[in-house]
Amino acid sequence: MPKTAETAKPVDSAHSQTLSRGIRLLEVLAEAPGPMTIAELAEALGVHRSIAYRILRTLEDHRLVTRDESGRVLPAPGLAALARSVQRDLQTAALPELTALANELSMSALVVVWDHRECITLVTVEPRDGQATVLQRPGTRHPLGLGAPGIAIQSTYTEEEWYASDVPGDYRPVVAEARRTGFATSHDEVISGVSSVAAPLVVPGQLRAAVAVVYASAASSLDPALMGRRLVEAADAIKRALGA
Repeated sequence: MPKTAETAKPVDSAHSQTLSRGIRLLEVLAEAPGPMTIAELAEALGVHRSIAYRILRTLEDHRLVTRDESGRVLPAPGLAALARSVQRDLQTAALPELTALANELSMSALVVVWDHRECITLVTVEPRDGQATVLQRPGTRHPLGLGAPGIAIQSTYTEEEWYASDVPGDYRPVVAEARRTGFATSHDEVISGVSSVAAPLVVPGQLRAAVAVVYASAASSLDPALMGRRLVEAADAIKRALGA
């Protein structure tokens, strides 16, 4: 259909740049180990402090960031309200299974989704026993081609389907193996000294995902194959809870 004058109207680059900077500021805060000063945020964004301050005030108005007593900036509870709505049904269905996995295996259990660019941790549950575990926070990102969750997600494609898609990257032998066994394993691919096991989770109407556990490679004597089969069971239970 030909574009009308309205649909062909160019995007206001100034406004889109401001929006992009605001989103980037939130990403910087989410990745930071603690609160940041306005000067640090301006440096991270590559902008003058006055520009960073204007962006900050807008985000404060929407309760997405706040400042502590010393004036340093940190994420605000408004972000949690937004995050609850992301793949809400999947989060709700996954939580009981992740809780069971975390406590049975004494490992962090998580659901990772693929947004066609990166793998993003959607929700994580820690074991109740308080043992030292590898923490994978919600919002953590890594490339599809690295780590068991990415391998598991890619294994939901056949090799022919993968190369017929427009997604870059090779269909590695480990992906074919994961498709055969139903689960994937990885060691030292995303973080040195950290291993992961994951099973694919595909539900109509949801992003392609994986159920996974992560753990320090030297801290567990459990058989990855046994963990893999347990993760397949968890993925099946989540799918049933979602009516798939």
